[in-house]
Amino acid sequence: MAPKKPIKKSTLAASRARGQATKPISKSRKTPKVEVLRKAAAPPRGNLPEAKKSDSYSAKDIQVLEGLKPVRKRPGMYVGSTGIAGLHHLIWEIVDNSIDEAMAGHATKITMVIHKDATITVEDDGRGIPVDKHPITKKSALETIMTTLHAGGKFGGGGYKVSGGLHGVGASVVNALSSWMRVEVGKDGRIYSQEYKQGEPITAVKQEGATKWTGTRVTWKADKEIFENVDDYDYKTVVDHLRQQAYLTKGVAVDILDERTGESDHFKFDGGIKEYVVHLAGNKNKINEPPFYVDKQIKDHRIEISLQYTEDFNENLYAFANNIHNTEGGTHVVGFRAALTRTLNNYGRKNNLIKENGDALTGEDVKEGLVAVISVKLPNPQFEGQTKSKLGNTEIRTMVESVMNDYFGSYLEESPTQARRILGKVLLAARARLAARAARETVLRKGALEGMTLPGKLADCSERDPANSELYIVEGDSAGGSAKQGRDRNFQAILPLRGKILNVERSQLDKMIANNEVKALVIALGGGIGEQFDADKIRYHRIIIMTDADVDGAHIRVLLLTFFYRYMRDIINRGYLYIAQPPLYLIKKGKEQWYVYNDEEKEKILEKLRVADLEKKSTKAGQKAKDEADSAGQQNEGELIEGEEVVAEGGPKKIADIQRYKGLGEMNPEQLWSTTMDPERRTILQVTVDSAARADEIFSTLMGDDVAPRKKFIQDNAAAVANLDI
Repeated sequence: MAPKKPIKKSTLAASRARGQATKPISKSRKTPKVEVLRKAAAPPRGNLPEAKKSDSYSAKDIQVLEGLKPVRKRPGMYVGSTGIAGLHHLIWEIVDNSIDEAMAGHATKITMVIHKDATITVEDDGRGIPVDKHPITKKSALETIMTTLHAGGKFGGGGYKVSGGLHGVGASVVNALSSWMRVEVGKDGRIYSQEYKQGEPITAVKQEGATKWTGTRVTWKADKEIFENVDDYDYKTVVDHLRQQAYLTKGVAVDILDERTGESDHFKFDGGIKEYVVHLAGNKNKINEPPFYVDKQIKDHRIEISLQYTEDFNENLYAFANNIHNTEGGTHVVGFRAALTRTLNNYGRKNNLIKENGDALTGEDVKEGLVAVISVKLPNPQFEGQTKSKLGNTEIRTMVESVMNDYFGSYLEESPTQARRILGKVLLAARARLAARAARETVLRKGALEGMTLPGKLADCSERDPANSELYIVEGDSAGGSAKQGRDRNFQAILPLRGKILNVERSQLDKMIANNEVKALVIALGGGIGEQFDADKIRYHRIIIMTDADVDGAHIRVLLLTFFYRYMRDIINRGYLYIAQPPLYLIKKGKEQWYVYNDEEKEKILEKLRVADLEKKSTKAGQKAKDEADSAGQQNEGELIEGEEVVAEGGPKKIADIQRYKGLGEMNPEQLWSTTMDPERRTILQVTVDSAARADEIFSTLMGDDVAPRKKFIQDNAAAVANLDI
């Protein structure tokens, strides 16, 4: 069970949160209720109360939701959430319909606009939704598609051979979750339109005039009865998603406009995913240039693959089926990996770069530094799971493997210089793998000899259930000492780090394991590292990074985030990683005190104190004047005495005492517990990855070898960093 105080979310790119208003707190320590972290016990089976006659359960208790009512009743089932992610999902659903038109060869341009009132318009120049009468519903096909779940042209009726949408719910779901929607269709030289309110048509499908335009234009306003904030569209999130779709749909033009700010973008990639690979490789040093690329049609299946090796130590592989990102891979990825490893081994042996009887390259060796995009388009994709995160079609594995064997093999033969550079990179990775394995075995062997002793610096908790345990990773021994004294040892463990850990972006696994701070962290967590990492073995399900609010603290935080993202990413994917939010200021006024987390909140509290002082002094001055008038026998007529004048009489006065915390070590154990570690009162940020590609780009920029991109990133974002002591 999560702590009672809400946990905010943050992306990896964020370094600090905006903080919250805080209430005066008691000086006495408040012991947490450890029960809040435990699951509620089930009632004894034999002591259940007898059912009353009024508790009967019959057919009249069964609800049947017709039309689009199920969507409004359970929106999370269809768009994931009613927060910002679900709000953006509405855009993805409508854009995907236009992308399907482009993949079918009928659309060349997609335009998306965020209007000033936060309504959204998506338009394409495809064939336009059919408007003739549907033979079964006896309504216009447009109305049928927009108001009926599981109605569409993607079920094998001939409308689309290839499509990302399989269930026919996209447009109707967006309609159901919108307070208002209007659809316009350009077809057969005429414009047709229909309007809806919360999924129900409020006009008939009507003809509005002649036009040369063909396509579909959808405009809607998300329903504030459903979503937490219907105005909270993030332009960058929209751009990242639509840019990716433009890469995957070669030749289609995508225009984006945000009328709120005037920002706009235009994308059109004739090179398709080859240009995507160049974008993903970014500023990393390239091994083979330009990237390898193949686009092959096999009957109704299309296979597009591009890859490039860099001098990086990590793999960036993105797999798509019908433009849907398969985060867990699938059969197309299995076929790609098998062919890549086999082809490099064959070329290496043929050219005496790998000994006939020597160790062959493994799948792990050929991953290092690889940037690859695999995009397949097929008529009947079979996805594992509701999220379509893994492709299951068996026939696509054979096709991908065959295409890679033929075309990548030819690429290596025809580009001997590039081939030798690639082989040099993967052979170096193989040697590093052997060295890392030896180092890892040494660590594990040492652990076994010591009875798997945990690091001496770790102050562990007594709780043994990972779901109820949390680990604070603390900067420095001083803060570690305060944290150890202030924690609740029942469920809170403390691991202080001495200095900065190794920059894993520039280091291979063998060097990492030899680093004392990294080694202590790996052993304390208990799940292994790299390819051997197993999140099921993690000893804590809340891992909280707690560093100072200065440059060194920010650097340590980024180093740790890089480590977790590169070598223990499942910790982030499962939502186990958090960032603590210690206060920046302590404001004292008389017997009251406030812990404040940013400058904005500090100014708000000080302003309230100023106003309170002025009101108090004005009241006193007014009462004094009244008393003097009464004593002189005169009637006071309520003359106003301005607060500013009262203050001016005594000169400027100090509003309150303010203490600035530059480091966690400045806080005593009681303060650290009250502000940062007490589950009842703390604020912690949950680390998430909304875009793996964007996260990878940021880490490569911040932690890589190339100085120029890092300098530009700092210059562009320095103004957004608040509360940082330099």
